[in-house]
Amino acid sequence: MVARLQSPRAAAGLLAVVAVATHLPSFLRPFWSPDEGYLATEARMLAAGGTLYQNVVDRKPPLLPWLYQGAFWVFGSDSLWPLRVLAVLAQLATALLLASVARRRWGPRAAVVAGVLTLLLSVGLSPEDTQAATFEVFMLPATAAAFWCADRQRWAGAGLATAAAAMVKQTGGAVLLPVLFLLLRQRDGRRPALARVLLGFVVPVAALVLLLGPHDFLFWVVSGSGGYASLDGAWLTALARAAGNAALLGAAGLGVLLVVARDPRTSLREDGDLWVWLGASALGVVTGLHFFGHYYLQLVPPLALLGASALHRAPARWTRPVLAWSAAAGVVFVVLGLMWSTTPVTRVQAVARAVDARTGPGQPVLVWGMHPEIYWLADRPPASRYLTAGLLTNFAGGRDGRGVGLAEGVNGSWQTFEQEMREHPPSLFVDDSQGAPYGPDHIAPLQALLAAHGTRVGTVGGAVLYEWKP
Repeated sequence: MVARLQSPRAAAGLLAVVAVATHLPSFLRPFWSPDEGYLATEARMLAAGGTLYQNVVDRKPPLLPWLYQGAFWVFGSDSLWPLRVLAVLAQLATALLLASVARRRWGPRAAVVAGVLTLLLSVGLSPEDTQAATFEVFMLPATAAAFWCADRQRWAGAGLATAAAAMVKQTGGAVLLPVLFLLLRQRDGRRPALARVLLGFVVPVAALVLLLGPHDFLFWVVSGSGGYASLDGAWLTALARAAGNAALLGAAGLGVLLVVARDPRTSLREDGDLWVWLGASALGVVTGLHFFGHYYLQLVPPLALLGASALHRAPARWTRPVLAWSAAAGVVFVVLGLMWSTTPVTRVQAVARAVDARTGPGQPVLVWGMHPEIYWLADRPPASRYLTAGLLTNFAGGRDGRGVGLAEGVNGSWQTFEQEMREHPPSLFVDDSQGAPYGPDHIAPLQALLAAHGTRVGTVGGAVLYEWKP
């Protein structure tokens, strides 16, 4: 079958089919993760006149919030379907770029293998991590483009693509390491090539910094997340998550791992740039020390190319079982996505309906929790620029009570929050903490605010609703 699909057009058609098939679950629910809810709410705030890194804040670079804003401007903000389609196209673009690298190095058969492995491995984690239209999905085409350009000695393009990856998510900049490795392997013209890479990277990043304001940009994107990256003793939680997600991706890619392990010395000798890329991507996964499943998507491109290279060198009898295992694993993860529990979605939808019922259009709401999608589903503006309690308390998903509190939140955030509550108080306060260590009973100033201004009016889905009186 692989032999019959070796023409570029046939290979592209196959990859398009696989990209759609592996991401069908993404279209079957309104949202998959709170990150999507954050981005959707952020995009609405920007469309309403908000300014990024001032009264609309995020720890991430600007490109994906702007993409959400643009998609909402064209298609409306009531559905994430346009972003789902763009996410599938991003996955397809990644696969096509890697297939092009493989075709140039090892021939048309390897191109099909590399592209298919990319798409199958990209669903080899929890569906919440692989089916959502979030940062890693849109970062990967740029990282693949950076490597593609470097492989062809198009150094300015490599720098520009690296900048694009880093401006989707900071860890996308890790692809600069394999780009520089490829640059250093060429014998002549290293200095002008390095100048082109750096120019391609620095100019667009500097332009964004100047556009958004150096102080605000650098604070939110670079220096303001030190507390978030600290585990404060919660090492067992982090290690358990790291091991679990590594095991999932390892199971999905077991065939690839086995064929690469068949002759590791040859792989290290002939595919040094791919190993550098894999190592740089692993650093990206480790950065932040939270080890969420979607972080591991950064490993997929170099793994897919390493697998294609190893299969190119291996006897032909290896190809079918490796692809069969990868396909079977992909089917399992897609079916898992189709059957994934909708309870978290229906709970949040119930809370959003209650918010909608108790407030009018345009009335601000404050959701104290980690589910900013409530704002988006209820179509109510946030009363604060801080869309999750995590920004104010340093809480992150899966973290226990250590390192959580106002003193650990973003510097100066509580003072700004109190000012927001005075100047633009919410009509409704939603305590969605559900016993988490950032709940009002753990945050004395918030408890005092609720006692002074909040009147409990109901509960829904574990969330407590308070009418807010100035």
